Amino acid sequence: MPSTTSRRLLRPAALIAAALLATSVAACGSSDDPTTAAPSSTTASASASAGATAGVLGIRDPWVKAADKGMTAAFGTLVNDGDVDVTITKAATEVSPMELHEMTMKDGKMVMQAKPGGIVIKARSSATLEPGGDHLMLMDLAKPVKAGDELSFTLTFADGRTQTFTAVAKPFTGAQESYAPGHGESPMPEMSMSPAA
Repeated sequence: MPSTTSRRLLRPAALIAAALLATSVAACGSSDDPTTAAPSSTTASASASAGATAGVLGIRDPWVKAADKGMTAAFGTLVNDGDVDVTITKAATEVSPMELHEMTMKDGKMVMQAKPGGIVIKARSSATLEPGGDHLMLMDLAKPVKAGDELSFTLTFADGRTQTFTAVAKPFTGAQESYAPGHGESPMPEMSMSPAA
């Protein structure tokens, strides 16, 4: 049987061993350990990336005029909540080459033409793309765009940034624009701006 003195010495030794074990376990969970620090920095990077890809503009109610062939156009409201003007210099979609268009007076007639300098959305304001005004022109459809189809568009901005959005195709009987070869000679369309329900 151990003496009282040896029992007294065993207790502090056991306490020291337990303290060392607890310290080494706690060190494994320390933020200085690269394996535990990595997930929090990865999470921070993912959050920063998500914020960075939120979009240059807000795009409200985007839609495309349904068409079987030839030309058509995309419309919507572009919202710039930023403190600087934003200029769209290019638009692209898989179903057609595209141009940025406007309606303007030429030789006493309202005509459709490519918009020089792109589409500018002033800081803290919005711009409406609509029949009879600025719009994104699909120049030569590779396939019909039927009501209900969803088309993906990519906008390119003057500073090189891009933004993708999706617009649904809708039948449209309002403005009677002619999206056909020779569209630069189109008369001013009627001003009904809503797609058919």
